[in-house]
Amino acid sequence: MDKTEFHHRRQTLMQLMPEKSMAILPTSPERIRNRDIHYRYRPDSDFYYLTGFAEPDALAVLIPGREQGEYLLFCRERDPEKETWDGYRAGLEGACEIYDADDAFPITDIDEIIPGLMENCHRLYYPMGCYPDFDNKVVEWLNVLRHRARQGINAPTEIITLDHVLHEMRLIKSDAEIDTMRKASEIAVKAHERIMKMCHAGLYEYQLEAEFLHELMQHGSHSSSYPSIIGGGANSCILHYIDNKCELQEGDLVLIDAGAEYDYYASDITRTFPINGRFTPEQKAIYNIVLQAQLAAIDMIKPDVHWDEIHLAAVHTVVKGLLALGLLAGSVDYNIEEKTYKKFFMHRTGHWIGMDVHDVGDYKIDEEWRILEPNMVMTVEPGIYIPAGTEGVDKKWWNIGVRIEDNVVVTETGHEVLTAALPKTVAEIEALMS
Repeated sequence: MDKTEFHHRRQTLMQLMPEKSMAILPTSPERIRNRDIHYRYRPDSDFYYLTGFAEPDALAVLIPGREQGEYLLFCRERDPEKETWDGYRAGLEGACEIYDADDAFPITDIDEIIPGLMENCHRLYYPMGCYPDFDNKVVEWLNVLRHRARQGINAPTEIITLDHVLHEMRLIKSDAEIDTMRKASEIAVKAHERIMKMCHAGLYEYQLEAEFLHELMQHGSHSSSYPSIIGGGANSCILHYIDNKCELQEGDLVLIDAGAEYDYYASDITRTFPINGRFTPEQKAIYNIVLQAQLAAIDMIKPDVHWDEIHLAAVHTVVKGLLALGLLAGSVDYNIEEKTYKKFFMHRTGHWIGMDVHDVGDYKIDEEWRILEPNMVMTVEPGIYIPAGTEGVDKKWWNIGVRIEDNVVVTETGHEVLTAALPKTVAEIEALMS
């Protein structure tokens, strides 16, 4: 993403900060996988959103109106020996030349420099609680300033969580962000199509996952955006099943919930399809209820609709469908009021998506469901799950788990389904798998 995008974000945030304010934002630490081996590094999403800087051991400081420079970046210095082992570092020069920092300092010097920057600052914006070890560091700096009170130096009197202001910014995507998410969706669509085409009984769930990851990396996505869910048969009824170790059986469904991360933005897609390429009558009946619920929910998405209306549209359709099949009894209103449907549909219909697959942004404001605005991006993912042994349900419905999920952006006049290219009707799926 172009560095002017990051510059615009920093300027927008600083315009929201009053005079004599300062924002401090650390990136995420490296994580140990085992012994002395680290997981592949991924920067903190908030930090990267403002800086575009993807190295560990870094800290961003924003001070609106500071004459010597408003944007300071603390990072690792160049080190030829360490770079031989672990790769290129931008260093202090790169922090300014490549990443647009007004000034850059060694990360090892934060204790000497940060307290001085905080002097006589009234408000400190900081993501308290995200990184407890760094919280202690901030407290130390505040105490240093408090001990200098007799010298006329004051510590910040307000510490304001940076999350709320920044996450409101992240909730409304720019055109560049939506373009990136469109690319992440395109890659994931190709990967889902790949495993639909090659799926058959006798394969193992992990083999489908391997094919999915292969397609991602062929198109420039270095990883999935979350641990892939590949659940065949009974496993399709486990919402967050990630073991992916069982053999796919003839006559079962397989539920694939998997997405691609591209340039730090996520896609999140779910498709459910028959392992042998043909739906049974029972599978088709449940599948079509979920599909109609998803289409009803997507149809609601446009500006000025509140968030819960999308979920209610899906719930209403699911309840009607389950009543028609005899899996629920009574009236539609009764089942919605008593939430009897939660026996089969126990989760919400979607979530925000962006840099994080479950992205930031409040769902309610002042206890009221949020009103949709252009350039919000969300998932729409109703489901029905009937595990074996479900009380009061005929065995012919057991182990049918169906979820259908797409990524949708709110537009000025309605919506755009970013993942629309992936087949999802019964006819489309069976044709692709044949």
